Formats: sequence, structure tokens, C-alpha cells
Amino acid sequence: MKRKTIVTLATALAVAAPLALTLAPGAAFAQSDARYQPAGVLSLSAQASAEVPQDVVTITLFYEQEAADPASLTTTLNQRADSALQKARGVAGVTARSGQFSIYPSTDRDGRISAWRGRTEVVLESHDFTAASKLAGDISSIMQVGNVQFSLSPEAQRAAEQKLSGEAIASFREQAAAAARAFGYGSYTIREVNVGQNGVPPRPMMMMAARAMSADAKASAPMPLEGGTSTVTVNVSGSVQMK
Repeated sequence: MKRKTIVTLATALAVAAPLALTLAPGAAFAQSDARYQPAGVLSLSAQASAEVPQDVVTITLFYEQEAADPASLTTTLNQRADSALQKARGVAGVTARSGQFSIYPSTDRDGRISAWRGRTEVVLESHDFTAASKLAGDISSIMQVGNVQFSLSPEAQRAAEQKLSGEAIASFREQAAAAARAFGYGSYTIREVNVGQNGVPPRPMMMMAARAMSADAKASAPMPLEGGTSTVTVNVSGSVQMK
């Protein structure tokens, strides 16, 4: 029994020895790699921003009505929306589409349905503020103006981002060169870099005076429209190896 135990132990040691020799270099390399930290690495960030004029106006018109039953109410609302869309058809530079449509019951004190209320919307969108304003004024005899929203078109945002990307990258490189000189290095190479863009969401403008106007009134004069600006920002961040 003792002999068997000794032989088994010897065999186990013989197998473990090469394995220990095999693992030792890898472990030593891992320790060496953990201790190694590259010198002369600098993290940087740069930013370029611009106020870009908003070039799209979106006008939402609506009509609300009450009726005894939902069927007749639906017919009335559809007629109003169709009339508004007919007026919008053929107006150059302005697109018109149906907006939200809703019908809901109105109840009395006893919880019974006493009437039905509904709302329909038509949305105008254009780069031509004057044409959109005139059309909204023409349609105001059929539907009321709910709100006006200005925004930046994707084309205008992309153009601004392309210009700002060049400025932000140039600023990043200038910072890297200046920092390398300040730390006593002659030049640098880029290790990694990230370029990101962001903009400000559209700014809604409620037209309270127009909301109070009766939809059965005569067509009003064009509304004065003037868009604001959106802030477009490009961020560049990353690290460089000074050398």
C-alpha cells in the first residue's frame, strides 16, 4: 500500500513539473504587462459650436366640434380636414398632411354619455415662411391655428456639422501640438479619436391669439413668422502619443 502511494505521488509530480514550467513564462509576461504603462499619452477634447438659422416652419391647424353621435361627428371633422387639405393642394413650396384625429364621449353628472367631442388636425410644413403663413391665413376660415414650430432641416444640420467638424478637429490637433511642445516632445501621433454631433430640438411657439379665433371667421391676414436659431455642436475627443 505504501509503495503504491509513493509511485502515485511521484507520477503526479512528474506531470505537474512541465505544466509549472509552461505557465511560468505566461504569468511573468502578465505581471510585466500589468506593470507597463505607456509614457507620453495625453487625453484631449475640443468643441466647435454655431447658431444656425432654423429653416423649417411647421404649422398645426385644428378644428373641434361636438355632436350627439360619433358618426355624424366623424363626418363633420373629415369634411373640415378635407376642405383644408384641398386649399393646401397646389400651393408651391408647402406640404400639407393630416394630423391627429380623436373622438371621445362627454358625460353628465350621472356618468351617462351626453355628447361626443372630436378634434382633427392638418399640418403644414415649409421652408418658405411667407407661403406657409399665407396658406395658414387662408385656411383659418376652416380651421384654427394651434401652434407654430420652427426647426432645422436635416440638410442644414449636416452642412453645419461638416463645417464644424473641420473646426473641432483643427482645434484638437492644435491642442495636441501645443501640449506636446509644452511637455518637451517634438511631435505626436493620434492613438484614438471620436467625433460626435448634437443639436437643439425644435422650439415650439404657441399661437394663443390664433387659438382664440373662431374657425368660422373669415380668412385672416398672413401671420408674421420669424424663426430663431438652433445650436449645432461637434465634439472631438481622444488621446495622442507624444514623442
